[in-house]
This record gives sequence, C-alpha cells and structure tokens, in this order.
Amino acid sequence: MPTARDIMTPHAECVNSDESLAVAAEKMARLDVGALPICGPDNRLKGMLTDRDIVIKALAKGKDPKSCTAGEFAQGKPVTIGADDDAREILRTMASHKVRRLPVIDGHDLVGMVALADVTKTMPDAPISDLLDALTHDD
Repeated sequence: MPTARDIMTPHAECVNSDESLAVAAEKMARLDVGALPICGPDNRLKGMLTDRDIVIKALAKGKDPKSCTAGEFAQGKPVTIGADDDAREILRTMASHKVRRLPVIDGHDLVGMVALADVTKTMPDAPISDLLDALTHDD
C-alpha cells in the first residue's frame, strides 16, 4: 500500500503567516495551485489558505488583500497526514474532515502535500465514491 510520502508532491511551499493575501495569491498563481499551507515564524504549520478563502472571506467582504495576512485565515488546528500513513488513511482523513488536500508532516516538519488526485492515480480501485460523497454532502 503506498504511503503519503510515496504519492505526495514534495517540497510544499508555504505562505508565511505574516505575508499578505496578495502575496499568497501571487504564490498560488506562480505554483499553479489552489491552496497553500500557512507556516508561522517557528516554521510550524498554522493552517491552510485556499483561493476560495481569499475570494469569499476577504475580497467578497471588501477586505484589502494587501493588508490582510494569511495568518488571519488560519483557523483551528490544521488537518494533516503523517508521511508514513497509507493511502487508505489519507482517504479516511479527507472524508472525515471534508478536505481534498492534506499537508504531509514528518514529525513537525512539512514535507509535502497530497491531493485527492494523487490518491486516485495511485489507487484506481479505491472507494473514491465514498470520499466524494463525504466532500459534497453536508451532515
């Protein structure tokens, strides 16, 4: 069974918690991604920032993306997966937390990102329909 380390995209780039949403958006565009991990000054993971967060929680509410920081959008404890956790655990975690991307942690270090697409490529016979159900239906 493949592990998160086997299927992740390594070397995930963070947005620093004190960087602006404008900087985060520029990083997302440059990296062609829809989400970035938020890292604090201690280099620890503080949360995730998505393109949707920027649009819905900032722009749509009239906030200036140059003056809002990524750290303002880090809510609660970030959902992560261990580097040595297997693909089934990745699917379970995604389903239970209704997320499509997970930061991969080795100890306290961010070592990569794993997305739903990464799992489906490695496990074509996985019960993806259960995960999609969990992601698209409210409880």
